[in-house]
This record gives sequence, structure tokens and C-alpha cells, in this order.
Amino acid sequence: MDSKQMVQQLQTKLGDNFTYTFDEKYDKLRLEHKTLQKGMDILIGDLVAKYEQKKEAAINEVIYTVEQTFLAMEKEAASGFGGLTNVYPVVRSTSFPKASKEGHAFVTTKHTAETRIYYALDLGTTYRLIDEDMLQKLNVTATQVTEAAKFRAKSLSTTYKQDEVAGNVFYFVNANDGYDASRILNEPFLADMEARVEGEMTVSVPHQDVLIIGDIRNEVGYDILAQMTMHFFTVGMVPITSLSFVYEEGKLEPIFILAKNKVQEEQKK
Repeated sequence: MDSKQMVQQLQTKLGDNFTYTFDEKYDKLRLEHKTLQKGMDILIGDLVAKYEQKKEAAINEVIYTVEQTFLAMEKEAASGFGGLTNVYPVVRSTSFPKASKEGHAFVTTKHTAETRIYYALDLGTTYRLIDEDMLQKLNVTATQVTEAAKFRAKSLSTTYKQDEVAGNVFYFVNANDGYDASRILNEPFLADMEARVEGEMTVSVPHQDVLIIGDIRNEVGYDILAQMTMHFFTVGMVPITSLSFVYEEGKLEPIFILAKNKVQEEQKK
């Protein structure tokens, strides 16, 4: 399927509630909701690539995301925002936009060299990232939002599945609630896992719907981890980073930085 065929598929499935503008140069489709006067962009090239792997499931995922996003906007327009009880932190790549399409800066907090924390208002089946304009509508400060989100992150379940590969143990948190990667901000949970692991503890957030904790007990484990995180990164709806972090005493350090430091130490000898 080529890009034009994909655009036709989306138009057929989404119907007449939207106006469609396809930018062939950037392979991007712009949707504008006729009633709400709000829109969103879909990167058609990325969707075509995912279609090659997942077929109709790739299209259905995008349709679901679009429908739920605009349904949330309709609810927002009709009843306004709720309070801070439904605010959660979400982790994004540092390359993720810092402002909304309307130009309002998102509320963010520094996290690592690879990741940044954003804050989301949960709307049931989807959520909306909080920006400065929303702060006024919520009648709250950025500090109140970050504190509320920090508390909510600790309330998320930490159920995981365990797998052992070549003597290394991996734990997968995959609740599919939209906040799996946010568990990286649950410090008590990470501390508990650190006490459990026997080797070196790694933490990975390749996309928003998974958190991987590694108990790396041999050198092969790092190769396995790299392949695993790259796979998750490429198939995720919202990729974050293919790099993993070593976790020690409450701190996250990118593995490639540690490797670089070790090389420099060897060169000094």
C-alpha cells in the first residue's frame, strides 16, 4: 500500500466529520474536525511502514486514537476540565514538541538526557497533555500539577511479567493503561526492584506502553537488552528511546555514557 492509498483508507474509515489535507512533500495528512475546529497530523510514511508489519491492525490503531482524541475534545468542550485527581505524568523523548499546535507551552520537568516528563489530564480512553493555557482553565499552578502527578504515579499498579534469557532476567510492566512508561517515576517501586536483582539493574522505556527492568548478570545480557529495546522502540505507537539506563541508588545513567566513561578510564591507564 502506498501513501495515497493509505490516505484514502483513512478518509473512508473516519468519514465526513473531518477535512483532509495531504502534504505529499512531507508525507503528512492533516485532519481538521469540522465542528471543533481542531486538528491533528498523521505521518503517513510511518503508518505505511507499520502496515507492512501489522496490516489492518496498524490502521485500526490510528483510527481508534483519532476517534478517542476528538471524543475527549468534545467532552472537554461540553463540560470543561475536572480536577487534579486525574492528572498523571507521561514520559516522552526530549525531541517531543515542547508546545501544542496552538503554540501553548506544555508543562514539563527535566528527567534524563534522553527523556522529559510531561503531564496529562486523563479523560478515560485517552488523555490530553497539559499546557499553560490549560493551567488557567484548571485554575492551578504548574507546581500543583507536578505534585499531583507524582502522587498519582505511585498509585499505578506495578504488576509485571518475568522472563529469563541466557541467564539474565527481565521484568515487563505492560498494563496497557497509557502510563506503563510512567512507572519509571515510581521511586519506591524501582528501589524494591533494585533489592530484588542479583546483577546490574537496567531500566528501559522504549515506548509509552512498556517498562522493562533488566537484571543483567552477564555480558550477553546487554546485547539482548539492546536488541529488545530497539524492537519495542520501532513497534511502539509512541516511541520514547531505544537507549536503556543503569539504575543505582536512585539514579538513572544512560548505558552508552557508562560505556564511554569506561573507555576513557582505560585510555588513562
